[in-house]
Amino acid sequence: MINKKIGFIGSGNMAYSLVGGLTSTGVQGKNIWVSDPSTDKMAQMSSHFGTNISSNNIDLAQSVDIIILAVKPQQLAQVCAEIATATSQSNPLVISIAAGVLSKDIEIWLNTQPEKESNLALVRCMPNTPALVQSGATALFANKNVSDEQKTLAESILRAAGLTLWLENESDMDAVTALSGSGPAYLFLVIEAMEKAGVKLGLDEKTAHLLAIQTAFGASKMALESDDSPETLRKKVTSPGGTTEKAIGILQDGQLETLFEKALSGAKERSIELAQILGNTSEQ
Repeated sequence: MINKKIGFIGSGNMAYSLVGGLTSTGVQGKNIWVSDPSTDKMAQMSSHFGTNISSNNIDLAQSVDIIILAVKPQQLAQVCAEIATATSQSNPLVISIAAGVLSKDIEIWLNTQPEKESNLALVRCMPNTPALVQSGATALFANKNVSDEQKTLAESILRAAGLTLWLENESDMDAVTALSGSGPAYLFLVIEAMEKAGVKLGLDEKTAHLLAIQTAFGASKMALESDDSPETLRKKVTSPGGTTEKAIGILQDGQLETLFEKALSGAKERSIELAQILGNTSEQ
């Protein structure tokens, strides 16, 4: 169990999910602080989880051992400038879950002595929306100032929302964004397409909806728990000359795999572009 004071700047859905996951694993609400202009959101978190609330980011930054930056990417530079002096004095572990913002930019924004190299311990994370139901997939990258103990702390916090893994190179975060960050939307699209096809085949909407969702859930659970690769699992349920083989053949003839490769490549390129935009915009 984590015995550190944890502060969330921002009280959106991801912060709410992480706080819920942490308290469910035994972290006491009294050791969690939340700061946000939205008093309604903070009040809700305090009511549900017993967290402390604050309307002052500086006070929070001075009071905790771990700061989690859970604001929108466009707001991050402003928030960092606000708490820079406080973090330089308290020297907390900083965890950013703001999508697309590079570690180097956060280090610059939080460095009150630009003439000196930053000693900020920073972990950048890329969670995805299933974290809202504690079933997320989160990639983490630590800068050189993060100790082994701090890496363990960061991993423990993000693991409260699902699976976690570490990246050695921050540049891989763009591919992670394309695969798992945006990935839930791809699978929602597949479920949506299966539902619509089911209705056209004569099923009512509710039946098609439930069957498509449960099938996606069951297949994912099998893939997660099996030692077989997805390819092997697919082949095991594809009988020669059967209905599944017919459907798979049509999907492959339509270049489904090529489409996914193009889609993820496009998402990766856009991730790189957005990181540059967010950094440049915030420096102006």
